[in-house]
Amino acid sequence: MTENHSQTLAELDACVAGLEATLIKVRRHLHAHPEPSGEEVRTTEFLAQQLAELGWEPRVYRNGVGVSADAVLGQPSDETALIAVRSDMDALRMPDEKAVEYRSQYEGLNHACGHDAHAAMVLGLGLAGAAWRRRSETEALAGPVDGVRLRLIFQPAEETSQGARWLVEQGVLEGVSAILGIHVDPERLAGQVGIRYGALTANCDEVAFVVNGHGGHAARPHHTIDSVAAAAQLVGALYQFLPRSVDSRQPSVFTIGEIQGGYAPNVIPERVQLRGSLRTTDPHVRETLKRRIGDIVDGIEEVSGARVRYEFLNPLKAVYNDPQIAAALEEAAGQVVGKENVGKIDRPSMGGEDFSVYLDQVPGAMLRLGCSPPGVEPPLFLHSQKFDLDERVLSLGTRILLRAAVLLTDRLRPSPPSVQEQ
Repeated sequence: MTENHSQTLAELDACVAGLEATLIKVRRHLHAHPEPSGEEVRTTEFLAQQLAELGWEPRVYRNGVGVSADAVLGQPSDETALIAVRSDMDALRMPDEKAVEYRSQYEGLNHACGHDAHAAMVLGLGLAGAAWRRRSETEALAGPVDGVRLRLIFQPAEETSQGARWLVEQGVLEGVSAILGIHVDPERLAGQVGIRYGALTANCDEVAFVVNGHGGHAARPHHTIDSVAAAAQLVGALYQFLPRSVDSRQPSVFTIGEIQGGYAPNVIPERVQLRGSLRTTDPHVRETLKRRIGDIVDGIEEVSGARVRYEFLNPLKAVYNDPQIAAALEEAAGQVVGKENVGKIDRPSMGGEDFSVYLDQVPGAMLRLGCSPPGVEPPLFLHSQKFDLDERVLSLGTRILLRAAVLLTDRLRPSPPSVQEQ
């Protein structure tokens, strides 16, 4: 690292240090006003207003959900790489049971996956850029080498695996050279960081089933084709036979998370609907299990007499961290929290993450930032009704992303043309 870079990073840290209270305020506002996937209109309006007030022109996406803005540090040239930094901003449809002043004000909606924190961190880059600009007007700052160009992305609908596709289709990555992402992790203490080279998450396929039978009176099941019994058989068969269809050393998991059917305890319904997810890390295992789901459906139809229709929805590839960009994130994290607090993630998560949609277009990487407050046992896990985080990580996340963007900009700078002998 050059002396100029060291000075630049120190000055950026100074800018972020003065923003900690603002980051907490932003995160708490978002936490208290959660919106579900695809309906983040007020969240978009709030973030767009914040960006505009900072002097970064917001671009609001279709249906008023999702916003991005370009920000600069220093004086970049037209050839300076444009680095995208992505956050998500949707909440989950579940209650918030925390006894805190910033708990959700909307019944049945909860920022239980940290997306409020991600949005605050990425807005922090815009805040830091504006603070840098104000300081540069009155002080002699070193300035990043060649400047830094950022595209701050606030994505809707991550939980439904749709938002990244929406934004990519509308050109959010136009001109982008690389993309950075971050996700809070309550299984690590606040200030600890996990990084992985290669696959970070699993391939994820949503699966929807509709079991059609012939309804009737619960006292006379022989007059019916029992859709509930067929659905129960289907769940049991999927759970029993899918794990035995592939090498047990290859990670995979299938889960049914939603079952809907029936009207009353004395009525056998015509139809039962089920939704679940298939998660794999190996593409061959993925295809084998998708084929086996079809085989199992055929068997259930034969023994039950019911008709079972199924389809795979919202397929997501694994997040595959680019080595060069992961290295920039790892180096930046080590500078911020200390190398002793940065560890390698030894295996992919079985979760899905539509950050992978961006990676189909440009190289990028995502890191895990520990957020668990000290002394909280067991941790307040993601998607739990009492999930919360140590808010000190907000400024840490902003600092890591800023430093990674500066480092990456330097590494992606075009090489000067070689001098040719005449």
